Order: sequence, then C-alpha cells, then structure tokens
Amino acid sequence: MSSRACRGIQTDNTMFEKYIFEFIGTMVLMLLGDGVCAATSLNKSKAKGAGWVVVTMGWGFAVMVGVFIAGSVSGAHLNPAVSIGCAVAGTMEWSAVPGYVIAQMLGGFVGATLVWMFYKDHYDATDDPDTKLGTFCTMPAIEGHKARNFFCEVVASWVLVFVILVFGVDANIPTIDAAGQHLHIGMGELGAIPVTCLIMSIGMSLGGATGYAINPARDLAPRIAHAVLPIKGKRDSGWGYSWIPVAGPIVGAILAALTYLVLY
Repeated sequence: MSSRACRGIQTDNTMFEKYIFEFIGTMVLMLLGDGVCAATSLNKSKAKGAGWVVVTMGWGFAVMVGVFIAGSVSGAHLNPAVSIGCAVAGTMEWSAVPGYVIAQMLGGFVGATLVWMFYKDHYDATDDPDTKLGTFCTMPAIEGHKARNFFCEVVASWVLVFVILVFGVDANIPTIDAAGQHLHIGMGELGAIPVTCLIMSIGMSLGGATGYAINPARDLAPRIAHAVLPIKGKRDSGWGYSWIPVAGPIVGAILAALTYLVLY
C-alpha cells in the first residue's frame, strides 16, 4: 500500500529481499487486523463487543505497522490489488507482480493462522460458526446481493488505490531537499500516517456492506486458513462469496490506475 512503491521506488535490495519484506509486512498486518476482529468478536475475550470503530482503527493501525516494517525495502504494498494497480499505472514492473502477490498471500495465511493459535481457547469457547469465520475473512452484511457486493468492493478498492497513487504526486509532497527536489515520503516513513487514516476512513464510511476486504491477501489467504485449520465447530468457508473480495479489489485497482493515468 505504499505511495513510495507506486512512485517506482528504486532500492539496493534484491527482489528476494523485497518479497521477504512483503511476506513479513503482510503477516503482521493480518496478525493485527484479524486479531482485532477476533478480540472484539470471540467469547471470553476482554475486548468483546468493542464495536466497529475499534475494528476500523485496529485495521488502520495494522496497516501502519506493516508499512513501517516493509516500506523502506519493498514499498509495502501488502495487497495484490495495490501491486496490480501500480503495474497498470506504470510505476512497477509487471515482472515483479507475481512474486509480490505470492509473498502477500503467504503472509496473509500465516498471519491468520497465528491469530487462531493466539485465540485458540476463545475460538473453542465460541459456538457461533459465523462469528468464527468473520474473524478470518469477510462476508456480506446482507446475503443474496452479489452484484451490489461486488460493486461495493470495486468502489472501496478504487478509493484505496487511487488515493495511494495520488499520495505520490509531487504537489502532495511538500518536503524539498537541498537541490530543490521533492523527497518522496513513502508509506515506510511519514507516509504511513495518511494511509492509516485512509484505511480507517474507508472502513468507517464504506465498510458496512461487505466488511471492506479491499485486499485479496486479507480475504482469500485467511479464508484458506479457515478451511484447512482444525477449528472447533467451524462452518464452511463461504466459497460461494469468496470471488467477490478478490475480483472486486482487482477491478477497483485497475480502474483507479486508469483514472490516475488520465488525470495525472
């Protein structure tokens, strides 16, 4: 999710190192993001019932932490939709996208697994299988409206990727070095703060319909974890809905990149 990466950041790090940092950043993002879902939902948790505002803030801070970890090395995309959007916008080589996506998906899976291990006793104490699934991945608030759910994910993801790309526009970067050049502040530096606010804003304003996946690694990877982990009393993993939090963010990211290219 890095504006720095979407400016075509050049570092001395190898691609393997960038993939490792994408993996770790996404893993921590999911550990803290799915962690706040588990903390506020599962029985006998001290945070149960804390509410939607806490969830959206938790996800915002989770992104911030992941960005600080990976931002200076990989640009901290932490999201296949962001990587694809940057590639469409021409600020990232397409050849790097598969490795980024694989690292992000693996990080999402491991992060979700760590949440289950951390809250294992609370999962066992929770009877509602829908609640358990909801700590891993998203499901719509109102079932049976897949076209509208897809639209919601497209719109929310468009906002995410378009604003991240706009963060990298020179006019939005006031810092100047001694040579009069803009110092591109990325998500691994001060840029993490605006993106944290962006994630919170999307969650508070646009998250009520679908749970605002806006990230295939945040939804599909944990959904796979839910499917394979020996979770007591779990339901199916909602595979009939699972394509929406994947396709919606990707379409939204592509539209955001095209919008950026037209306007900037």
